[in-house]
Amino acid sequence: MLLESYEVLDRLRKNHGLYVASPSEHYRYIWIRDSVYMSLPYMNKRSGKYEKTYYRLLDLFKEYEWKLDILCKNKPKAEWEYLHARYTAEDVREIHEVPWGHVQHDMIGAFLFGIAAGAEHGKRMLRDKKDKEILQKLVNYLENVEYWHDPDNGMWEEWREVHASSVGACAAGLEKLRKLGLARVPESMIKKGMNTVRGLFPRESPDKAADLAQLSLIYPYRVYKEDAGRKIVERIESMLLRTRGVIRYEGDSYYSTLEAEFGRGLPRERYIGTEAEWTFGLPWLALCHLELGNEDKAREYLEWTEEVMVKPGILPELYYSGSDSPNPNTPLGWSSAMYILAKEALDEMDLTQVGGF
Repeated sequence: MLLESYEVLDRLRKNHGLYVASPSEHYRYIWIRDSVYMSLPYMNKRSGKYEKTYYRLLDLFKEYEWKLDILCKNKPKAEWEYLHARYTAEDVREIHEVPWGHVQHDMIGAFLFGIAAGAEHGKRMLRDKKDKEILQKLVNYLENVEYWHDPDNGMWEEWREVHASSVGACAAGLEKLRKLGLARVPESMIKKGMNTVRGLFPRESPDKAADLAQLSLIYPYRVYKEDAGRKIVERIESMLLRTRGVIRYEGDSYYSTLEAEFGRGLPRERYIGTEAEWTFGLPWLALCHLELGNEDKAREYLEWTEEVMVKPGILPELYYSGSDSPNPNTPLGWSSAMYILAKEALDEMDLTQVGGF
């Protein structure tokens, strides 16, 4: 299963180093966030694949540096003015269409975090002065848009509000950069972000009491630790955990069993009980339990993940509510990456315990 999961990532990785989210018709695009998460299994490997992903993302930001320069000085007013989250697969260009949720601060936070985490692992993440300049401009961009209270579309690309997962991703990335001296980061930027996260706790946003995206604040960002982390996990398990995955939030209409007939425009309350079950929530919970020191629970979620694979190593994006029918976005690279991370972390613990014995 582990080998096949890596092969999924290999098939989804383009020659330039970035990943399409899935081979499905609707997901044959590159999302910055997905590429960051799909690169994580290579952080502790010497293959060069991790660095290649970030070099191409740095080149992407260079290609749109003209836009970045504007955004470092002028606050955007329309969604399309922000840095985009999704690009074409081959030439990595913005997709021009009706605005669909471009404002995603967490993707920038994820990128900054990934750069710093790679550097912590001894990788050469910045090739030259230009890379360092682009990194600094991304920090300046977050400062200018005032990420700590600028409503964004969040991890799920939906309506704009202030999301704990987005603000926390930015704060975590900025803090890691600051500690490593990779960029000039005013400490006040981080404090403002953390104050927002604390003010929202334990909610994801004013509209959402609990959200799958909050797991990112335990793993990989480690914003929530100990009691705070346990409370978030308990809320997600009690409110969002289902038979074949984790729903994103209560009343989610995306791939709801009502969506085909009624669309996504009904009041959220109408979709409760029909929400899609996302498979990567299971290995993500395993990783969070490992962060919190709950090895047995992590193993339970890892086994659960393997049980919901459509075949060994293949995880869909989600299952329709209460069924064993996956949606067309199969396999989903992000799901494969989360499984790999959880599986390897537990395997490493097994080896350590054997060695200690």
